[in-house]
Amino acid sequence: MIVEGSISVKAVLLSGSRPIEEIFIDRSKKSKDISFIIHEAERKNVKTNIMDTENFSLIVNGRTHGGVAAEVGERKYTDPEELFAAENPFIILLEGVEDPYNFGDALRSLYAAGATGLIVPERNWMSAAETVVRASAGASEYIPTAACADLGDVILRSKKYGIKTFCAERRDAIPLYEADLTCPVIMAIGGELRGLSRKVTDNSDGNLYIPYGSNFRNALSASAASAVCAFEIMRQRQQKDVG
Repeated sequence: MIVEGSISVKAVLLSGSRPIEEIFIDRSKKSKDISFIIHEAERKNVKTNIMDTENFSLIVNGRTHGGVAAEVGERKYTDPEELFAAENPFIILLEGVEDPYNFGDALRSLYAAGATGLIVPERNWMSAAETVVRASAGASEYIPTAACADLGDVILRSKKYGIKTFCAERRDAIPLYEADLTCPVIMAIGGELRGLSRKVTDNSDGNLYIPYGSNFRNALSASAASAVCAFEIMRQRQQKDVG
């Protein structure tokens, strides 16, 4: 797989989230980011290939790469138990998100809000490395991620760590802003079409909904819902720390 652009390549290089086979640099491009990538690659003994523009163009697909690309392997995943063992875990479970841009955009917000971990089904958009890394501005590579075959079982295992799971669902729900989200928490968010599976909803501790400011009856995108939920968790925890 090829990831393109200095932000994406730096994220993979700094996070250690994937094996890097080779980094490609267009010799006609000069920038601080490129200099940093070359230096960091040398420090980590990652092969760097500085080449002419014509040959570089045969490797990349887009035009916004800025002269940097990398051939990478599969994403490395974390055991869910490591996510549960974090100090006051703030974990997001994403399920049924079909669009890799939406998925990547969600991860950008989650990482910015301080989420300590991510849980996804085993088949997910992390395999669409180029799109997800770019859409997330590299956040997909930094956030510790567990890919799990049985999400219901994962939720049950989390309860042993005192973690509560809430679903972003309107049925039998209370407003997001009335829930105490300062405790160890998993926030489960589903895609717009399929939503969350019964294995997730049946094992959760309750449902939360995002109040609207209008009579809009449709669901937010997964990326928008992730941003709202994640920053509310961050706000409550910061407020508790100050208080």
